[in-house]
Amino acid sequence: MAFFRRKKSNEKKEREKEESSQASPETPPDQEPVEAGEEASAEKAQPPEAESAALLEEPEPQDEPMPEPLPEPEPEPVEEPIPEEPPAGNEPKQGLWGRLGARLKKTRERIGGSIDRITLGKKIDDDLLDELEEVLVTADLGVQTSLKLIEDLRGQVARKELSDAEALKKALAAGIAEVLAGVAELPSRDNDPHVIMVVGVNGVGKTTTIGKLAHCFKDEGRSVLLAAGDTFRAAASEQLTLWADKVGCDVVGGQEGADPSAVAFDAVEAAQSRGRDLVIVDTAGRLHTKVNLMEELKKIHRVLGKMLDGAPHEVFLVLDATTGQNALQQAKLFNQAVPLTGLVLTKLDGTAKGGVVVAIAGELGLPICFVGLGEGMEDLKPFDAQEFAEAIF
Repeated sequence: MAFFRRKKSNEKKEREKEESSQASPETPPDQEPVEAGEEASAEKAQPPEAESAALLEEPEPQDEPMPEPLPEPEPEPVEEPIPEEPPAGNEPKQGLWGRLGARLKKTRERIGGSIDRITLGKKIDDDLLDELEEVLVTADLGVQTSLKLIEDLRGQVARKELSDAEALKKALAAGIAEVLAGVAELPSRDNDPHVIMVVGVNGVGKTTTIGKLAHCFKDEGRSVLLAAGDTFRAAASEQLTLWADKVGCDVVGGQEGADPSAVAFDAVEAAQSRGRDLVIVDTAGRLHTKVNLMEELKKIHRVLGKMLDGAPHEVFLVLDATTGQNALQQAKLFNQAVPLTGLVLTKLDGTAKGGVVVAIAGELGLPICFVGLGEGMEDLKPFDAQEFAEAIF
């Protein structure tokens, strides 16, 4: 039994020995274990031969990175020469149509360009004047006005005063200017306040024109008040209020569906109490063929006359120049309902039917007060008959 106990004891010791050898690697018999501090000092203490060999070893060449291409230099901006201003006092006169004549291009091509084509290589005689008459009628100058102009030219041809196309165009321009000038004179606008009533059909730009008129009169130094008498169209009063804010003037309005005559009455009363110089009354757009709507205009006209002696002092009809001869018919019917004192033509820059200006002046004797030559606030200009006649040629 003692033999077996010793044998088991020896086997147990051998197993413990094997486990301890696996946990920590054995140190070689010919080398003693080195402490951490001694190992570090041993690394520092290298033989001089190894140190010099390390210094003599050349580092391996490394590929240098390719340099990035430099950006191309931007060209230096070249300063444009500033045009020299002409000396004061020698500036050429440049009127409305001299500055904005390019906007009459379509009307000029329709009239002046057609005359150039029919007179090319021809002598001025009756046959050519017959062709010219057709050109004037198709350019919306109206039959009556065209016949009058041609008869005047026939007399000059008979007297041998027109020898070439240039002389013919100058004579025709003078005749058109005479027609445009032979209209009623505009009032002085010296009333206190001066009341202008604005009428027109739907879609001609009446409310926008009123805003531009207010701007034009403000530039003259007048204090303006607007009356939002279009109580029929939705948001018409809001649109006019926006224009009033932009121009910097007062506006008097009423609720939607209110009596426009009452709005006009209140506006004149407000202008008197606030000391305003000029009142512009907006009205609802209406077809000139609707009798009941035209009667409403007569009512507004009567109420203004009762409120202020002589009011409205002016009645402007706003016409769309692109409608041609239809604009002439509108002017005739509106003039029957309320006595018109002047016309405002819009969109004259976008039509070849600008000759209707001459037809209205010739047949109705109504002056063209303002013309619209663009969408900007500054593009509503007072009309000049002589410059218009010259611009279309």
